[in-house]
Parts: sequence; C-alpha cells; structure tokens
Amino acid sequence: MGGLPQGAAAVILHGYWRSGAAYRVRIALALKGLAYRQVTHDLRTGGQSDPAYAALNPQRLVPALEVDGQVLTQSVAILEWLEDRYPTPPLLPADATGRAIVRAMIATIATDTHPLHNLRTLSLLREQFGASDAQVAAWTGHWLILGLAAAETLIARHGDGFAYGDRPTLADCILVPALYSARRFKVDVAPYPHCVAAAERTTALAEAAHPDRQPDADR
Repeated sequence: MGGLPQGAAAVILHGYWRSGAAYRVRIALALKGLAYRQVTHDLRTGGQSDPAYAALNPQRLVPALEVDGQVLTQSVAILEWLEDRYPTPPLLPADATGRAIVRAMIATIATDTHPLHNLRTLSLLREQFGASDAQVAAWTGHWLILGLAAAETLIARHGDGFAYGDRPTLADCILVPALYSARRFKVDVAPYPHCVAAAERTTALAEAAHPDRQPDADR
C-alpha cells in the first residue's frame, strides 16, 4: 500500500478477501498509490450482518469505504469517488466518448454479470431452489461466459494492452476480479485472450490487491 497524498484523510476499507467487489476497490487504491486500513467481514459466516457493520452499510454488503467522516458504499460509486478525489494517475479517459466506453465495460461486468454469481445469489439457488453444486456451477459459468464474451469484443475494439487504451482504467479494476471468479468457478478463459492479457497487466501493477495477499485470506 502506498502513501496517501499530503493532507489526505485516513481511509478504512471494509471488505472480504474473496469479494470481487472489494477486490475492485483494492486494485484502484493500489493503482493510485493510496494507503488504507482494512476491516474484514467474513461473508461465509454472515459477518456483513453484524449490527455494527449494518449500521455503517444498511445493505449489508462489502465493500464500504470510510473516509472524511463519511461511509461510501457500492464498489463502482467508490471507484468514481476515488477518481474524482485522487485524479492522478487517471483511471478514466480524458474524453467523454472514452469515459462512456469505459463505463459501458464496467456495467457489462459489474451490473449485468457479477450480481448473478455473487454469494447471496448462489446461496439462494441452493437454499430456496435446491440447486445442486453442478447446477450452481452451470449457472455461474453461463453468466460469466456471457459477460466475458462481451468484454472480449469491447477490449479487442478499444484496448491496447489494457481494457481501454494503453494504460489501466476503472474497466480493468472490474475486469481483474471477473477473471479471478471465472477461474475459481472453473470457467475456461482461453476464448478471451484480450481479457486475460489486460487482467494480467493490471494484476502485475496491483499485486498487493490480490485476494491471496489479504490479511483474512485462507491459508
């Protein structure tokens, strides 16, 4: 974790090591060189429903970011706040069209793909609909494949080493956790070489953000 810019407020990130949404924020913090303190909430044991955390984030999800006496929630909103508050290095293109394309890439994964394979969705499939592990895996793979296929086309069209252009953007912060989830759920990522290449380059720049390197990671 890098140092905060002079005069910056202390940052506390509430998360969980394997949360894709929290991983997005850790990547952005790493790319911007911002130090932060982590507070972990084990989603497997319902830590996000602890009354003290629920008071901070009524949605009872991670991540949440405490800064300037405020609590920010929703990973994409936090990414946008980080870009506004700490614009160097920039993680959005300078032009309006480029920013719109990056935000479309973000929505492809964060809005249309991730909610369909996160922990609470998969738990509901098992608990209320009796889905087997094989059925859950098939469900997860279906949505990840659709999202990565769309992202692959967009990155092939607009990327030059990263998801958009030749430097990381907020789209890469979203893409890396999606690839991590795909591999975790045994999805073949070989058909998405542009996604893989962009994610690998971003991961190399934000190694400290990787789930395996978090203080609450399973060892």
